[in-house]
Amino acid sequence: MTKKYTNIQNLSVSENFYNFINKEAIPDTNITEENFWNGLSKVAHELAPKNKKLLNIRSKLQMDIDRWHLENYEKEFNIKEYKSYLEKIGYLKKEGPDLKIKTENIDQEISNIAGPQLVVPVMNARYALNAANARWMSLYDSLYGTDVISSEESISERYDPERGAQVIEYTKNFLDQNFKLKNSKWKNVNKISIEEHKLKLYLDKDSTELENNEKYVGYRVENKKVSAVILKNNNLHIEILINPNAFSAKRDPAGISDIIVESAITTICDHEDSVAAVDAEDKIIGYRNWLGLMKKNLTSEFEKNGKKLIRKLNTNRNYITKLGKKENLHGRSLLLNRNVGHLMTNSAVLLQDGSEIPEGILDAFVTSLCSIHDLKNQNNSRTGSIYIVKPKQHGPEETSFTDLLFSRVEEVLGLKKFTIKCGIMDEERRTSVNLKECIRTLENRVFFINTGFLDRTGDEMHTSMEAGPMIKKGDMKSSSWINAYENNNVDIGLKCGFSGVAQIGKGMWAMPDKMADMLKQKITHLEAGANCAWVPSPTAAALHALHYHQINIFDKHKDLKTREKAKLYDLLMIPVIKKPNWSIEEISKEVSNSAQTILGYVVRWIDQGIGCSKVPDINNIGLMEDRATLRISSQHIANWLYHGICSRKQVLEIMKKMAKVVDEQNKNDSFYQKMSPQYDKSIAFKTACELVFQGKNQPSGYTEPLLHLNRLIKKN
Repeated sequence: MTKKYTNIQNLSVSENFYNFINKEAIPDTNITEENFWNGLSKVAHELAPKNKKLLNIRSKLQMDIDRWHLENYEKEFNIKEYKSYLEKIGYLKKEGPDLKIKTENIDQEISNIAGPQLVVPVMNARYALNAANARWMSLYDSLYGTDVISSEESISERYDPERGAQVIEYTKNFLDQNFKLKNSKWKNVNKISIEEHKLKLYLDKDSTELENNEKYVGYRVENKKVSAVILKNNNLHIEILINPNAFSAKRDPAGISDIIVESAITTICDHEDSVAAVDAEDKIIGYRNWLGLMKKNLTSEFEKNGKKLIRKLNTNRNYITKLGKKENLHGRSLLLNRNVGHLMTNSAVLLQDGSEIPEGILDAFVTSLCSIHDLKNQNNSRTGSIYIVKPKQHGPEETSFTDLLFSRVEEVLGLKKFTIKCGIMDEERRTSVNLKECIRTLENRVFFINTGFLDRTGDEMHTSMEAGPMIKKGDMKSSSWINAYENNNVDIGLKCGFSGVAQIGKGMWAMPDKMADMLKQKITHLEAGANCAWVPSPTAAALHALHYHQINIFDKHKDLKTREKAKLYDLLMIPVIKKPNWSIEEISKEVSNSAQTILGYVVRWIDQGIGCSKVPDINNIGLMEDRATLRISSQHIANWLYHGICSRKQVLEIMKKMAKVVDEQNKNDSFYQKMSPQYDKSIAFKTACELVFQGKNQPSGYTEPLLHLNRLIKKN
């Protein structure tokens, strides 16, 4: 397929991309087309060689580490010698003096409100709108429609009064735990009233009030009747909706029809791991949706139950304060933008020598350009900031490069220095062992650090490929380096002054259908010090928000500052097993599990361009899969192949067997293309095999080069 290009300012620009920038993104920004393209050309030609040099440093360091492991393979692992070697080759940096971050103009959703964080593929407009609107969610619906509420009958479209009663009981307990009444329980309240702007709660014979009246914020009136009461706990709001005539209020003596909980406080609109964007056409879809979010005019039309619906951004939520003043609560999640890392390039723009532009440079320019529309109307950031989360950076040289890139973008777009804030994804080994120095390079921009268990494990496997066979994937979570990694991230963040200023995040809950388990387990992220943590859906955000009512994260930060700090030696321990005694059955099961998840994800990526989805595992439990999960699975099999734990023939047989399983799991998908039995004709099957059999040679174990190449082949 021949692509048309326009030549401008030493660039060759894909014609449709050129038109998108000029006709959609630039208008109303006070930036001229000439200045934009001239600036992009100048910066791209300046920074592309620096970008390439950083990637070459990655390769050089990997060869050095490989050499050390090969030379010391037969010896007992000496952590002190290993650490000294990493310092000698420049992998491990000398830690500088203590610092406090200086980031300014941070929105409250990041600095002062702890809560769930959604990650949504920006190429899907409907999902992006759902995520943005997930700032406020129905607790009744979130409980009723999930396994948090147990009942003998399965959930169906027909209303189950038993489940409904359990929902009401659950929410009353939630109110009792977090909004205590004086000398009574919420179940005894039979009337909620506002008298002279004060909250009155009536019982059978008398009245009561909140034990802590500071938690009462205000109320809403409709048709001269109180329709909602707004309460606040740990900086999170809830709205108690009052409508005695509503179906959901029939069994509630107080006429409560629902409880709306402040849920997804922030949302990452993702151009990276959760999308499949390989060319100009794909990039435009993501950029256009981000532009629509920044302009606040993005809509999505879809059909549900035979009806055509239009999804758009929610408005703010008006209310009357307890002082009688009219105020409003922000109606949408604060939107952050995840750009890609430094590795990949994109054919949307070609440089003077004919090479593709580094995709990270393109993302920085275009997403910031689109964000200028929000700087004018402040529908998203009310402090005039642009929030870019930057993944897959290796060490302080690369984070310093990001600071330089963002500075250049600000100069070209006429933005005040440090308008663009940066989130550091702490998901690469060289970043996690040098986190403090990475933060130092971005001390005026950093608003976020976040652990990424899966990518970090994939990088661990690749970096230490020559050290020996890795332990099983399931055993990784109990390995010494993982605990040190998770604790070190929080320790460094708190020491650098993140509490009350920036986010310290934790990873994804990957099982969207297992909400009861999430409520039991994910509170550990708060106990570990996270003031935001990832959830896979708006419903999960509503339920995870309950944890932030239970724990005041800023009090928790004070406690964690006094604990024993994570040790670098633990962080450098390698999860290998030199003499495994696994049976053939154990090995086959482990490889089969990884092969099934690889195939289940890759077949949708290659054939349908779906970058993130709920993929059934080998036990038919739906798991959220993205490139991070793909990286760990492919690197794990590649490691076992390299060290002779399994054979190429054995793995290929398992891949074919699992392809049949995946085909069966997707039989009801009308867009699905089978991989079996003609495996040699399936580009998706071929890609999955390449990720495993060529895994050792992939840069940092990343899956993007092979995915992009084969997706382009499929598209063409």
